[in-house]
Amino acid sequence: MDKSLLINGFEQALKSLADALASPAQSDLEKAGCIQYFEFCFELAWKSIRIVAGNQGLADCSSPKACIKQAFASHWIDHEEIWLDMLSARNRMSHTYKAADALAVYDRLREYRQQMEILLAALKTQD
Repeated sequence: MDKSLLINGFEQALKSLADALASPAQSDLEKAGCIQYFEFCFELAWKSIRIVAGNQGLADCSSPKACIKQAFASHWIDHEEIWLDMLSARNRMSHTYKAADALAVYDRLREYRQQMEILLAALKTQD
């Protein structure tokens, strides 16, 4: 996939997440929508890392965890533990649904979005 197309998609997904988080969710349905935006953003984030790393001849990262580790090693992200928590949150939301887990993920979405914005800025500076 083309790097600029993927990065642009990541940027648009982050904008949608930011717009969704601009005001507190009034219902569980709105919270679920915000979580879905987060899942889209996370998928595009790790796939963007994979493409940029590959273009730079860095180690192949074919899984989200490997891509997070590569982004940390490349100084594209500063907080590997937050990213690993995001991966865990994405996995919990994608494979099972528990209301308590969903609320815990929703409560961290602003922090997650901020970390993804940092990654996006770093990836946009890579050739």
